[in-house]
Amino acid sequence: MDAPRRVTAVLGPTNTGKTHHAIERMLTHRTGVIGLPLRLLAREVYDRVVAKAGPSRVALVTGEERIVPERAQYWVCTTEAMPQDNLADFVCVDEIQLCADPERGHVFTDRLLRARGTNETLFLGSDTMRGAIAGLVPNLTYTKRDRFSTLRYAGSKKISRMPERSAIVGFSVENVYAIAELIRRQKGGCAVVMGALSPRTRNAQVELYQNGDVDYLVATDAIGMGLNLDIKHVAFSSTSKFDGRRMRALLPQEIGQIAGRAGRHTEDGSFGVTGEARPFSQELVDQIEAHRFAPVKKLMWRNADLDFASAEHLIRSLERPTFDEWLSRARDADDVLALKTLSAMPEVAALLTGPKRVQLLWDVCRIPDFRNASESDHAHLLSRIFEFLVGKGIGGGRIPSDWLAKSIARIDRTDGDIDALSKRLAYIRTWTYVAQRKNWVDDESHWRGETRAVEDRLSDALHQRLTQRFVDRRTSVLLRRLKQKEDLVAEVNDKGEVTVEGQFTGRLEGFRFQQDASAGTDEGKTLRQAAIAALKPEFHLRADRFYNAPDTEMDFTEQGGLMWGSHAVGKLVKGSEPLKPGVEPFVDEEAGPEVTEKVRRRLQHFIDRKVAAQYEPLLAMARDEALAGLARGFAFRLSETLGVIPREAVATEVKELDQDARGALRKHGVRFGQYTVFLPALLKPAPTRLRLVLWSLWNGLSEFPESPPPGLVTIPNIAEVPKEHYTLSGYRPAGTRAIRIDMLERLADILRTKDSRAGFEATPDMLSITGMTLEQFADLMGGLGYKGEKAERPKVKAAPVVAPAEVEAAIEAAAASGQPIPEEVSLLAPVPEAAPEEAPLPEGEAVAETAPEMETYYTFTWAPKPRFQRPERGPRQERSEGQPRGDRPQGERRGPRGDRPQGDRPQGDRPQGDRPRGDKPQGDRPQGDRPQGERRDRKDFGGKPQGKHGKPERRNDGPKNFEARPPKKDKPIDPDNPFAALLALKGKV
Repeated sequence: MDAPRRVTAVLGPTNTGKTHHAIERMLTHRTGVIGLPLRLLAREVYDRVVAKAGPSRVALVTGEERIVPERAQYWVCTTEAMPQDNLADFVCVDEIQLCADPERGHVFTDRLLRARGTNETLFLGSDTMRGAIAGLVPNLTYTKRDRFSTLRYAGSKKISRMPERSAIVGFSVENVYAIAELIRRQKGGCAVVMGALSPRTRNAQVELYQNGDVDYLVATDAIGMGLNLDIKHVAFSSTSKFDGRRMRALLPQEIGQIAGRAGRHTEDGSFGVTGEARPFSQELVDQIEAHRFAPVKKLMWRNADLDFASAEHLIRSLERPTFDEWLSRARDADDVLALKTLSAMPEVAALLTGPKRVQLLWDVCRIPDFRNASESDHAHLLSRIFEFLVGKGIGGGRIPSDWLAKSIARIDRTDGDIDALSKRLAYIRTWTYVAQRKNWVDDESHWRGETRAVEDRLSDALHQRLTQRFVDRRTSVLLRRLKQKEDLVAEVNDKGEVTVEGQFTGRLEGFRFQQDASAGTDEGKTLRQAAIAALKPEFHLRADRFYNAPDTEMDFTEQGGLMWGSHAVGKLVKGSEPLKPGVEPFVDEEAGPEVTEKVRRRLQHFIDRKVAAQYEPLLAMARDEALAGLARGFAFRLSETLGVIPREAVATEVKELDQDARGALRKHGVRFGQYTVFLPALLKPAPTRLRLVLWSLWNGLSEFPESPPPGLVTIPNIAEVPKEHYTLSGYRPAGTRAIRIDMLERLADILRTKDSRAGFEATPDMLSITGMTLEQFADLMGGLGYKGEKAERPKVKAAPVVAPAEVEAAIEAAAASGQPIPEEVSLLAPVPEAAPEEAPLPEGEAVAETAPEMETYYTFTWAPKPRFQRPERGPRQERSEGQPRGDRPQGERRGPRGDRPQGDRPQGDRPQGDRPRGDKPQGDRPQGDRPQGERRDRKDFGGKPQGKHGKPERRNDGPKNFEARPPKKDKPIDPDNPFAALLALKGKV
C-alpha cells in the first residue's frame, strides 16, 4: 500500500452532513471519485454534482448505467464500480461501516485498504468504525460530526394514527405492498421506494412524496443508505429481515441507521414501531437516541490478489485466509459460487485454455443475479454468455446481436401488473450490465442506449402502476388544496354524481348525500361540507320535482320504506290509528327545514291515498252511520285487525249479532266464514302487502313479515312464524301447510254437505280447491280437526262409454235429427277384438291369478284434538279385575253431556261460530240450518251426534257411500231431443 498524502475519516450518525461535506471537498480538487453504496444514492449525488459542475464534467458509473463524458473530471460510482486505475486527486468512500456486511463487506474493506486519492482521501460512516479504521489505515485523521437535530423515540402507533411525513419501513416486497395498500385506504396514498426499483422509478416515487402529493412513504431499508428525504417520523413494521441466507433480528446499529433518516437538517425527528413489531427496549432506545453502538471488531475481507493460472488457482486465491486481527475472510459471495459451478461444467472447463479465459470467466461470474433466479438457471445463463465471449479466438468473441435482440424483445413489454413489470426490470438490468462491459457486444453504444430505453419504458410503466395501486389521486389532490386553505368547488351532474375540484366524491341519493366509501377519513368531514354547500340548490330543485311527481313514481317496501324511483326518501312510522300511519322523510339536515317539510307532506299524501284506495271497503264501513250497536262495534274490531280476524277470536261477538246486524255488515263485503271473518276484497295481494306493513308498524316490530307470493293457494307452515302472521297474510295454518282463508271457506262449504260422523272420502272438487295431492290433503284435514284413515282397495276400471254398435245408432240418430255428432261419440275408436281362446294348460299346472291394481283412499271423520283442561269428574268408579285402565264396561253410557266432557276439544280446533254446541260447523248460515239428514237428538257439547243406534251398519261390498237426501227421480226422455237415442242407451252401458 502506498502511503497517502492525507486520509481522513469523517464519522458520525445520520443527518450530520457528511455526504454534503464530501461533495464540497471533491469540487475543490481538479479530479475526484466518490463511491456510494446504492445505485439510487449514486444517481442522487450525481444530480447534485451535475447541478454544481455541469454535465460535461461529471461521469456516472454503476453496474447498469454508464454516463462518461469525454472530459469527465468527477466520477460518481457505486462502490463496486469505482475505477481502480484512475489516479484522481480526491477519493471518497461513503457508508464505510458496510465493511462488516456479510454479503458486500469485502468490497468496502478492499476500498478501505486500497482506494486512495493523490491529494485527499475521505471515509464517511458511523463512529463504530473508528477503531477498525485506525487499526488498518496509518496516518489517519479523525473528524467527528454531531447530528444537526434530535432523534427521539415515539413508541408504537397504528398506521391509522401515523403522523404526516412519515416513512414506514418493511423488509419484504409483500410487506411493503400490504402496508402501502392499507395507507391508500386510510390516508389517501403513499410513495413506494425499494432498492430493486430503477433510479427513474425511484425518483418519480420520491417526487410524489417530496412535492406533497402524498404524505407517507413505504420503503425497504434502502432509505437508510443516505437517501435524503423530508421525513419527520420513521416507523418499523418489523424488527427482523432476511439477509440472503436466513431470517435474523436487526442489529442496533442497523435500526439506528434507518431511524436516523427522520428529521432533516435542524428539524427534529422521531422513530417508533407499528403493526406487529414489538416496542423497542429502553436499552435499545437509549443507544439509538445517543448514537452509541458497539464498535465494529471484524471487517469482511477477500483476497484481491487473484491468480488466473487456472480455475483451481483462482478459487484457491479467492479462498486465501487472512491473519490480520481486524479482518475475517468473507463467506463465498454469489460470484464465487457461480465460479465454482461453472468451472465444474465439462463444457466450460474445456474452454479454460489459459489465464485470459480464466479471467474472462471470472468477469462473467461477476454478473449479478438481478433476477433472483435459481442457482442452476443463473449458471446456465452465465455459461451461455461465456461460450459466446470465448468465440473462435481467446476472448475474441461477442454476444450475438440477434440473440441479444430476442432476449431484450421478450422483456420490452409494458403490460401486466406491478410484479410482472418488476420482474422485467430485473431481467433488463442483466442485459444493461452486460451492455456496459467493454468488448462484450458488437455495437456497445447501440445496446447501451437500447437497454436504457427499455429500462426507462418499464420504469415509467412501473411508476404508473404503483401510483394507480397505492395513490388515490382524488384524495391527494384534495388534501393539497385543503392544506393550501383554498375553497373547494363542488358540482352536481344530472345523474346525482357529486364532484369536488373535478374529483368524484359521492352521489346524491334522493335527498341524502352518500359520500364515496373510498374517501379517506381525515378529509371526509371537509369534503362533505363542501359537497353539501354545492348541493343546496339541488335539494330545492329536487324537492319541487318530488312534490309534483305522480303517485306511480312512488312505492313502499315490505319493511316500511318509502321509495321515489330507486331512491329511499323516507319510511313509515306508527300513527294515531292502524290505518293512519305517519311518515319520516330521509333528508340531510343541511338541506334545511323547508325541503324536509315539503318532502314530508308529499310522502304523507302518498300513503294516505294508498290506504284509502286499498282499504276503501273497510273505511266505508267505518264511515257508515247506519251501523249501530253491536254491528258498529264489530266493524271497529275489523278495522283494528285490518279486515281479517279468526272466528274463534270473536265467537262471542258473532253469536250476539242478530240477522239484521249481519246483513248490514254483509252489505260492506264482510263474510262470516266458518274459520275466519274477513272482507274478500282485502285478501288481494296489494291490500295484503299493505296490511302486513301497517300491522307491523302498529305493533312496533323491528322486522316486518313479508307477504307470500301472489296466486298461491297453500304455503309452508313454518313453526317459527307466528300464527297471527299467517292470518294477516290471508292464510290459516293446517298441518304442514297453510291454506288461503277464502279457499278454506270454499272447502268448508263442501265439507258441510258430508257426513263427518260416519266418514267420507276426498272428492276431486276438494283436491282441486286446495291444489294438493291426496296425501297432502290428508295432512291438511288433520290440521283442521279431521281424522283420516288410510286404506287400499282394488281400482275400478271405467267401462267403455259407447259400444261400436251403439256408435252407429248414435250417428243415425244425429243424422235423422240434422244435428252434429256428439263429441263423446268417437268415430276413430277401434272395434274391440274378440278375446283369443286360451290354450289349454298342461296337466298339473295351475292358472296364475293376476293381482288386481290397488288404489289408496282416505276416510275422514271429525276428530278434534282433546283439550288440555281437566274435566269435572263424578265419584270414582271401581275397575273390575282385569279391566284395562281407562276402559269403560261395555254398554256404559257417557256423562249427560255426550261422548266426552265439555272442554275436551281445544278452542279453535273446530270453529264454533254462532251455532249451538254439538252441531257441525255452519259458516254464516242462519241459525238452525244444518245439512239435511243429520240428527240432533240431544245436547252434545263435546262430540258429534251419534244417532239412536250408535254407529251405522257398514257394508263390506265396496267403498262407503252415504247420501243425505232421497234419490232423484229420473225424468222421462223427451222424444224430440236429438240425443234421445243416446240417452236411451244410458241404462245399457
